[in-house]
Amino acid sequence: MKKTMALPLTAAVFVASLLAVASAANAATTIRLSTYVNEVDVRHEGFKKFAELVEAKTDGRVKVQIFPSATLHGWSEGVDAVQGGVSDISWIPADKRLGCYRVTSLYPVAIDLEGQIELDAAFAELIKPEAAKHNLIPVINSNYSYDQEWWFEERVEDLGKLDGKLVRSIGPLVSMMIETWGGKPVFVAPKEVFQSAERGVVDGINMGVATYSSWKLWNVMPYMVNASLFYGNIQYMMNKAKFDGLSAADQKAVLEAGREAEIWLKPRYEAWVDERVGNAVMKGGGAAVSIPQAQRMTLINSVQSKWDAEVDQACGAQLAGKIRELFAKHAP
Repeated sequence: MKKTMALPLTAAVFVASLLAVASAANAATTIRLSTYVNEVDVRHEGFKKFAELVEAKTDGRVKVQIFPSATLHGWSEGVDAVQGGVSDISWIPADKRLGCYRVTSLYPVAIDLEGQIELDAAFAELIKPEAAKHNLIPVINSNYSYDQEWWFEERVEDLGKLDGKLVRSIGPLVSMMIETWGGKPVFVAPKEVFQSAERGVVDGINMGVATYSSWKLWNVMPYMVNASLFYGNIQYMMNKAKFDGLSAADQKAVLEAGREAEIWLKPRYEAWVDERVGNAVMKGGGAAVSIPQAQRMTLINSVQSKWDAEVDQACGAQLAGKIRELFAKHAP
């Protein structure tokens, strides 16, 4: 009878190690992307496009798993979620740890959005060193300059005269605007805005049209003031340690996928926003009013110099100057 010889223990361990290494090499890296937008929102299609591009560009070595509707963490928890491993890529709100990003990702200025992709890329590059100090790296620009507007239950004659109205704010700049114009800012997370408006917790809302429409808010506050007062960019950042753990080729692929997804989404996003406003006005009993250019600039000027003091303090004079030069370069 032929005997089967057993491998020595050391040889068996060696073979097992080789198999484990081979298995790990073949396993895909999964990146969990957290977003507050829901699956009805056209921006969700942009994240799906990003995931497709990442997988294609890395030959399947990296896959992106999308978690919509803030299912992984709340609105203000983006930095902690990415640093703590709850998600790998998340939107980054106006977090005090990222002081310069906090005061410039929403900035009072008139912008020509024809060059939006180039503007966003340059902005992300300027705030990249600050992000790196907190183990973050910008991956996707989610520009909302195009649709960040204001809503009320009834017609508002002058946005600059809010007369004590409680208005939903998304961050420190908007809070300053509301206070400067005589209102009172109230922070409400996106998922809670409908109930807040319906119950009278707020008299007005500042929010992007895309998010506003996705949460069906036209039903509770149908009067829109199209003011175009901001440069707005919610950065989606990745855990830098996880990014650095990818090969150089896969790092390049992830960043390229982010930019290409932005380019792919831009016309679709703008068309979707226009369609939602048009449908609300024509079919849903909504109203959309654009303010005159002179009034627009008056509102911007009423807060810009005051806000620049915040920018100088948070960014330092040199970086603040570079950011303002960038915005000036893209003025209409």
